[in-house]
Amino acid sequence: MTRPSLRLVLGGALVALLLVVAAGADWLAPYDPSAQALAENLAPPDADHWLGQDKLGRDILARVIHGTRVSLAVGIVTVAISLLLGAALGAAAGFAGGWIDEIVMRAVDVLLAFPGLLLAIALTGILGPSLRNVVIALCLIGWTGYARLARGEIVRLRERDFVEAARALGVPERRILVRHLVPLLATPLLVQGTFGMAAAIVGEASLSFLGLGAQPPTASWGAMLNDGRAFVLVAPHLTLFPGLAILVTVLGLNFLGDGLRDRLDVRTPTDL
Repeated sequence: MTRPSLRLVLGGALVALLLVVAAGADWLAPYDPSAQALAENLAPPDADHWLGQDKLGRDILARVIHGTRVSLAVGIVTVAISLLLGAALGAAAGFAGGWIDEIVMRAVDVLLAFPGLLLAIALTGILGPSLRNVVIALCLIGWTGYARLARGEIVRLRERDFVEAARALGVPERRILVRHLVPLLATPLLVQGTFGMAAAIVGEASLSFLGLGAQPPTASWGAMLNDGRAFVLVAPHLTLFPGLAILVTVLGLNFLGDGLRDRLDVRTPTDL
């Protein structure tokens, strides 16, 4: 058995660490993330507050730790919903072909014609600022990638010999799709999901930075960046540490995705 790549090990370790931090945020955070100490606002890192304090005197380390929970929750929920919806529609379109395939893929093309972030901004602007609406907006634009991937894989697999053999034995078409083809999508969708989660976290941070995501006093990395941008010259720690948190999280997920892709020998289908 070949040894796992460095990217897979490093990415897996970073993602596991982030999951532990998110799960244990209430115990790991040294202070209440919403507790204010106005007399100590913009204080730099010291022995009591390792990452310093923000404009309201709140502990940045505590807010970064609790922001991990928000970011991972949004990423996981968004990917889960987008993957299930996109995989179901893409698999059905690829297997059925004809007008069903045309309708689904033209809908994908229409959504892909718009810049994803701008469409998410428009949707959250219409629905209102909240984490729930951020998830809805990200799902409405995120399912398209999984649909294209699932459709391409099904188109490639539906003419294989084992499918023809199942048809010759009288196996119903729906059973062939659900029992024989859909399980083969698990590996490429898993790899795609790790990259999709990184994109969802960046999307949530971007929308929160614009004031369309997490609302005060909820700790969010994007909102922390927005709060600190006015003080970037006098208190750079306000933006440095949430920015590093986003960087580490996205790098960890991308390393994990690259490692899984190499390990599982996943190739992007060309016949989309």
